[in-house]
Amino acid sequence: MLFVASVAYLLGVRRVRRGGEPWPVRRTIGFFALGLLPYAVIELGFLGVYSSELRWAFSTRIALLIFAVPAGIAAGRPLDLVPSALRERVLASRVTRIFGNAMVATVVIAAVFCLFLTPVAGILRVNPVVEASLGIVVPLVGLAMVLPMMALGAVHTGTFIAIEFLLAFVELLIDSVPGLLMRLNDNVLDLIPDATRAVSWWPSTLHDQHLAGDWIWFIAEFADVPILVILMIRWMRSDRVEAKSFDDLSDEEYDEMTRAHLRGER
Repeated sequence: MLFVASVAYLLGVRRVRRGGEPWPVRRTIGFFALGLLPYAVIELGFLGVYSSELRWAFSTRIALLIFAVPAGIAAGRPLDLVPSALRERVLASRVTRIFGNAMVATVVIAAVFCLFLTPVAGILRVNPVVEASLGIVVPLVGLAMVLPMMALGAVHTGTFIAIEFLLAFVELLIDSVPGLLMRLNDNVLDLIPDATRAVSWWPSTLHDQHLAGDWIWFIAEFADVPILVILMIRWMRSDRVEAKSFDDLSDEEYDEMTRAHLRGER
């Protein structure tokens, strides 16, 4: 996946530059340094190696893949490398509009975290095929929410974005619930027995679950900050677009719009 993503991005950058459009180097650096490099560290490092054996490694890996990696990849603005016609078609699709708002992101992320409170988490963790496929599926789910959220800033109205912004604050509380429940629960929730301890510091089953809850709680709360920043940027862009639409009106058009508003017409 790392090779495919790298080649696809670099080919896109070359196509844009051959078309005579500038492409800032900081975007390319951001894509690799903030997106693909953390992905490689997560999947090829400690979290990826011990994901199937340690609950806290598995939950931390999933949380970072759905939060940190998509946010880092988005810094490289990969959607801007897609041909304009295709990009507009993708952004105009119903699926993109549904996923491209904080309301759906709140529900999806809360649902993912709630899986850690059920035996489903244990099944996903110990099944080697499923556990490996999560390294591809989870980042794609995160990208499906983050990329449209950044690109649709000028499409939604200011009121809609304001509602999203308020909902993002509610998400700060919602995301913390699964982690708190895992931390405070004294029963093993995934029903998977202790694995063979590879080293002396290997935690017990219950302590492993408590560590998983601590990490989910921390990552979920910390990762909401860039989402709030993205929503603030979208709000500012939307406000500029709406302000420009009013500035382009003639005095007669503005007066007519004011009278229609006073009459209760839309």
